[in-house]
Amino acid sequence: MKSMTGYAKRQCVINGKNVIVEIKTLNSKQMDCNVKMPSQYRSKELEIRSMINLLERGKIDFTLTEETSTDTNAILNTQLATARYHAMQQLSRQLTDKQDDIALIGNLFNQADIWDEEQSCELSDDDWNILSKTINEAINEVDQFRLHEGAILQQDFVKHIDLIEQKLNQIPQYESERIDTAKERIRKYMTDFEVKNVDENRFEQEIIYYLEKLDITEEKVRLQKHLDYFRNTMDNEEGSGKKLGFIAQEMGREINTTGSKANHVAIQQLVVEMKDELEKIKEQLGNIL
Repeated sequence: MKSMTGYAKRQCVINGKNVIVEIKTLNSKQMDCNVKMPSQYRSKELEIRSMINLLERGKIDFTLTEETSTDTNAILNTQLATARYHAMQQLSRQLTDKQDDIALIGNLFNQADIWDEEQSCELSDDDWNILSKTINEAINEVDQFRLHEGAILQQDFVKHIDLIEQKLNQIPQYESERIDTAKERIRKYMTDFEVKNVDENRFEQEIIYYLEKLDITEEKVRLQKHLDYFRNTMDNEEGSGKKLGFIAQEMGREINTTGSKANHVAIQQLVVEMKDELEKIKEQLGNIL
């Protein structure tokens, strides 16, 4: 079982620059991929998106950034520098009689935007091999992160499933009392309304008919099967988030029907407790891949 929550950060060096690959994933019903990268890497965007698709589902933020190393060669943008120098020189003459060309040039050279870093427009095959390897490493790291988070969620699911099963197994102890209570209630109604000359056989038939409507045996059996199916799906199937959601819906249906038929305070309390455990499961199912 995997969570849809994941994170990874990897880096490599390409053309003297430190290239950082960062991937963040959150839960989403579909694949929602957002890719950010410098323009010189855009030619590889389709390949990168194809690699990201291995993550299957979730809201995925993929970010590729560059950190320029200190030994990177830079080229002076002569046209921009010249135009800016003349503008600074003209302003200096308007504001003061003194003019220090050396100081102007020093200030000019400290302006980062007049320097163009030397870079090729496209990645070479060797550079792409380095980058694609780094991206794959980041994707594998995200996958491992998801597995770890999924294992934690699975432990939580098992705890809540076990509690639902425990409460389900407590219901039979109240069922004989429930039947006796239903019979006594009907007899009381008959006494209150002064019904006489009752045919005991017919009375028993009516009791049986009434109790059949309140019978929860099928609901208990189906709920137990859903609990077993939920466990089996967690243990043996990947990408089971949606399927587990469907099973949880069926579990909720059986619990609700049991509650509507219970007609017994203790059983209804158990139903409320089962619903509470099931809601805790549903809250986390949206995070499962």
